[in-house]
Amino acid sequence: MTKPSSEFDFASVLQPGDHVVWPQGTGEPTGLTAALVEATPDLPAYVAVLGMATTRTPKALVESGARFLCLNGAAGTRSAAAHSGNRIMPAHVSTVPGLIRSRRLPVDVVLLRVRPTEEPGMFSAGVVADFVQEMVDAARVVIAEIDDRLPLTGDDALIARDRIHHLTLADGPEPLLPDAPAGATDIEVARRVAEIVPDRATIQLGIGGLPTAVCAALAGHKHLGIHSGVIPDCAVDLLENGAVTNLHKGLDEGRMVTGGLFGDRRLFDFSDGNNAVSLRGAAYTHAAQTMARLKKFYTINSAIEIDLTGQVNSELAGGKYIGAVGGQVDFVRGGRLSEGGRSIIALASTTADGKTSKIVAGLENRPVTTARSDIDIVVTEFGSAELWGLDFPARARALVAIAHPDFRESLDRSLQAAAAHAG
Repeated sequence: MTKPSSEFDFASVLQPGDHVVWPQGTGEPTGLTAALVEATPDLPAYVAVLGMATTRTPKALVESGARFLCLNGAAGTRSAAAHSGNRIMPAHVSTVPGLIRSRRLPVDVVLLRVRPTEEPGMFSAGVVADFVQEMVDAARVVIAEIDDRLPLTGDDALIARDRIHHLTLADGPEPLLPDAPAGATDIEVARRVAEIVPDRATIQLGIGGLPTAVCAALAGHKHLGIHSGVIPDCAVDLLENGAVTNLHKGLDEGRMVTGGLFGDRRLFDFSDGNNAVSLRGAAYTHAAQTMARLKKFYTINSAIEIDLTGQVNSELAGGKYIGAVGGQVDFVRGGRLSEGGRSIIALASTTADGKTSKIVAGLENRPVTTARSDIDIVVTEFGSAELWGLDFPARARALVAIAHPDFRESLDRSLQAAAAHAG
């Protein structure tokens, strides 16, 4: 008889130095991860490999003494990324499948959520496909919890029963990720983004308050398509109100393509058995050759800050690693590769307290996530700056013009000082 996930005996499968990994976000098998947390003090030393987590599992693992290799510092992963002695691997999402296959990103034990399909001997990973196939191929041990709450999805979410070594019954809470509420600034930034995106464009979205606002702002558009690393609940609004039809994408027409369903029950129920929703791995969703075949691909990403030359930092704030390299560069470049496509970096002009400008004179020792040579359009609540093809002085002036008025004078002074130094 299949046992509950919380009773799984990790001591019987873990070896010293193993790297244990599970899908990001809503793909976390919470029954198995709870059992791992409970067993950690008595297990041989292992490394938990973390993408973005939306539960308190990383914090609980920190408290139990686990070690980590983190792909980002977003959401719940932040506690692990900040913990002394842990490691962060900066990597574009498009490169992660190859890193796994080459074992530069080791994967020894994989934990999954799955649901049986109508086809005998096949399971669906339901909500996440991004690196699932590569993880399963690379692992010595694959442990899956059967969870009938998952939507039935196909394509790269499908896993054959003979690739799974141990099956358990899910008994943990369902990892849900409801859309974050949009603030007033998010709404104004989103309005300006929507003014740029044309009808019949294919769009890429993330998660958070700003993507929630962008979905609402695009409600009046016609015949949009979606191709994205992840999609939030609000994507369902665009499908149900007719703004998204996926009929003019140039590729995968009639289908919304994503690597992960990062939402709540509404998104899962919509996707259950719905052939119009296609879960694909990152080797497809983030591949340059895929995006180059899309028509009018408008990619929409955010940032922690951008400097006056156009360099974007999406990783570090206040000396802490809170973001990610992620798929930003993949999609920034993908938008430019697409016929008629564009790339948008959208952000509030200041931090939430209004005390710090997100448009800065320079990044100094902070990371450059996206190079200034890749930047196309930058949007704040005060307007948009098209940087593509502009020289340094012109792009600096364009960025100062969309900075918060309280900081434009100081940014101008920095610009003039730099010009004097160059002279």
